Amino acid sequence: MEEENKQTDSPEKTRYVKMRRFPFIMGIFLLVFLTAGITTIALTFGTDKVESSLPSQMSSGEHPEFAKLYSTYDTLKNKFYQDVNETDLVNGAIDGMIKALDDPYSTYMNQEEAKSFQESISSSFEGIGAEIQQANSFIKVVSPIKGSPAEKAGIKPNDLILSVNGASLEGVNSTEAVMKIRGKKGTKVDLEISREGSEKPIEITIIRDTIPVETVYSEMLDNHIAKIQVTSFSTDTANELKQAITEMDKQGMKGMILDLRGNPGGLLDQAEEIASIFVPNGKPILQVENRTGEKQVANARNNGVFEKPVVVLIDGGSASASEIVAAAVKESAGIKLIGEKSFGKGTVQTATDFKDGSNFKFTAAKWLTPNGNWIHSKGIKPDILVKLPDYASLTYISPEKELKVSESGVEVKTAEKMLEAAGYKPGKIDGFYDDETEKAVSQFQKDHSIKVTGILTGESTTKLMQVLREKILANDTQLKKASEVLESQLNTSK
Repeated sequence: MEEENKQTDSPEKTRYVKMRRFPFIMGIFLLVFLTAGITTIALTFGTDKVESSLPSQMSSGEHPEFAKLYSTYDTLKNKFYQDVNETDLVNGAIDGMIKALDDPYSTYMNQEEAKSFQESISSSFEGIGAEIQQANSFIKVVSPIKGSPAEKAGIKPNDLILSVNGASLEGVNSTEAVMKIRGKKGTKVDLEISREGSEKPIEITIIRDTIPVETVYSEMLDNHIAKIQVTSFSTDTANELKQAITEMDKQGMKGMILDLRGNPGGLLDQAEEIASIFVPNGKPILQVENRTGEKQVANARNNGVFEKPVVVLIDGGSASASEIVAAAVKESAGIKLIGEKSFGKGTVQTATDFKDGSNFKFTAAKWLTPNGNWIHSKGIKPDILVKLPDYASLTYISPEKELKVSESGVEVKTAEKMLEAAGYKPGKIDGFYDDETEKAVSQFQKDHSIKVTGILTGESTTKLMQVLREKILANDTQLKKASEVLESQLNTSK
């Protein structure tokens, strides 16, 4: 994508980014981060930099609206009872100015934060593997990354992270939250989670790890229907998808299920290239509208369209770039969406670097679907609504907790539901650990070669959640519906 540098009235150079072939990184920051995470249409790190200092015009009267800010800076610099760090004052002023926008996708990043973010979009990372965003005064999970420690620990889309290692995240922006949650492989982080439907916060301990960079996973299902899952839009995702399609073709693929569930987004050029596989050449993929109402349209650019039947799976963890692809194939190619309503992120960010290595980004526009719909905070509704089984939304139980006879509470009730879903009979699902619950746990331990104690903790808890996860995958109602729809299309075309 080409860049256009605009000179403004200030001495700063701000990079306004056009819509063609550009990294599209959402202001939702990756905790571990395999790419830019959820898409923000125009966040980049280039060579344009500005001085990290207060503009000289403030004192010259050219910008009288800054008089109060400059006066405060001058007073603190000269009269505060201790010496002050001038750089900290300037950085604090910038940070406060951006926070005043009350926009979760606009943020200031100091040198350490900016470096961390740049690393997060260029290589593999160590952390827990979840994308987050600021939601009012809280930090909300957009989606855990496939195969990540966060996913294995039971982190769900829309979970609120209340604290990290006992430190509250209330009022903390997403950049600061990332710095607190990320860490070296093998280290432990304790999170306190609030989840809709849970009566009290959930405590989750996660061991950080290296997050895999592979973003496309393919397998052949029955009747030669290929399921290809795209977990994020990284630098080589489009090529990975094309390779997967070639491999599935060799195996006799007759139709494709493109799985975008839990995909938080990534890079715009990859989203455009992937959408172009399915959208006819020249048809729109998305539009970008700035504050004046001016729109730019990105069209499909390919030499041919994938000609076999396709359906696309989405859910509440499908966000930004994955929503762009979903909307493009739905509105410009007539491909059906199956699953649940997507996340709903429809704004565009741009960024400015300072010479000291820090930067700030802000929302500069919004993106629209090919038909001009703005899905922000609304999401995209699937053509066919299909929910997963109720047990797919059960909350996490910490293996460090010990549940035994006479215990009661939310965790016990969750354990009872897990046991029931796994095929064991815990008695009445009432949140009370009675003799029947103990018998169910004992039988579960015996069946899985775990020391029989009747107490749910440690290895027993971990194994129970693993069994449940395997059952969810084996009873994927959304995937089954997608297969039925494709089989119907294939039969009709005969």
